Amino acid sequence: MAETANAGVVTRFAPSPTGFLHIGGARTALFNWLYARHCGGKFVLRIEDTDRERSTPEATEAIFAGLKWLGVDWDGDAVSQYSRADRHRAAAQQMLEAGAAYRCFSTKAEIEAHREAHPHEPFQSPWRDRDPAEAPENAEFAIRLKAPREGETVIEDAVQGRVAWKNETLDDLIMVRSDGAPTYNLAVVIDDYEMGVTHVIRGDDHLTNAARQTLIYQAMGYQPPVFAHIPLIHGQDGGKLSKRHGALGVEAYRDMGFLPEGLRNYLARLGWGHGDEEVFDDAQAIEWFDLSGVNKAPAKLDLEKLAFINGQHMKRISDDALIAAYLDYRAATGEPAPSAEAQARIRRALGPLRERAKTLSELDSAAAFAYAEDPIEYEEKAQKQLNAEAVVVLTELLPLLMQAEAWTKAELDQILRDFGDAKSLKFGKFAQPLRAALTGKATSPGVFDVMLALGKDECRKRLQRLLKDG
Repeated sequence: MAETANAGVVTRFAPSPTGFLHIGGARTALFNWLYARHCGGKFVLRIEDTDRERSTPEATEAIFAGLKWLGVDWDGDAVSQYSRADRHRAAAQQMLEAGAAYRCFSTKAEIEAHREAHPHEPFQSPWRDRDPAEAPENAEFAIRLKAPREGETVIEDAVQGRVAWKNETLDDLIMVRSDGAPTYNLAVVIDDYEMGVTHVIRGDDHLTNAARQTLIYQAMGYQPPVFAHIPLIHGQDGGKLSKRHGALGVEAYRDMGFLPEGLRNYLARLGWGHGDEEVFDDAQAIEWFDLSGVNKAPAKLDLEKLAFINGQHMKRISDDALIAAYLDYRAATGEPAPSAEAQARIRRALGPLRERAKTLSELDSAAAFAYAEDPIEYEEKAQKQLNAEAVVVLTELLPLLMQAEAWTKAELDQILRDFGDAKSLKFGKFAQPLRAALTGKATSPGVFDVMLALGKDECRKRLQRLLKDG
């Protein structure tokens, strides 16, 4: 990868492949993606796999899969940071030759002794201005940055504003360890510069790293990027995000039945806003997104708000798109694909189903009547509704329903109301048992929605089976 001058906006997402793509990382990726697309620039992906003990190919694939499911695409091929270790070492050598870095022969025991004696002071290596020739023969050494001891290091953060550190509080950070392994801060700077990254948008837990990385940029003669450190996501109680309160991988949200577009919409609103807009599509988010709209205060994960926004997207998308998402959800959660007949029933009931469901999981539960096998299993509450009195009513109602010719809502409604008038029964007195008989559940879509979805023949089969067995 050749060095390039920064041209146009380039953002990046640089996760460590040590686990799943958690929700905070997903939001960071989304913010970078939105800003790059907003500016007509590029969004690149780098896997920071220098920690060889913790990095795994499986975690890398999980990150790829998580981003793809979320709908966050990147430009070009993903870059492995580990594969560029030689370039990182060469940069450290360049700083050595320029006098911006030095070889430190201090042993681990010497460094630990200093820290125990001076716990509140940065380690100051005695080799900073000492002749390396004085070191023992074949002694191991690390390469340290020769950081300034006076003045301040300042960044103008696009979210946090002006942030300054007194240089006396910053140590001469190690850039290459004694075993030859480049460190995170060195690798990040070299990779970001050579990938042409113009804006580094990441969590504010990296804010201190910005000071160290700025010093490396200066030592290399590079122009630092624009930094934008976004507040972390907190739980609903304002504390650290836990697994119980949402600190999960994006695949867990997929398995809970959230749509990718619903999660994208919610994550975009988690710490960023455009007026009072709550529900919007990707085109609107890309048009509106700007770093000036990112809040300084930590965002709180609210699963109820996520469900609300997701429900709005379930109402917005086409029937075909919703059915496809539903089938993907079933596959992802290990459920078998519905038969063509069951899919047709669900599609016929999709209007009322999508009005009530906020997630694909809720849609799946509400659509369970479409999968019912013969004989239907009746849950306890449904069995109570199907008492002896109800069986008599349904026995009288069945032949009237079978006289329906068009099987439309208007026709069925008229049949049921005429039946109620003739028997002096309130609508719920026979509509509730009828719905329970057809679905096996006490709670389901409306009786007409169920009847229209199942069709005349299936309704007849289910009622006849119940009445025969009853």
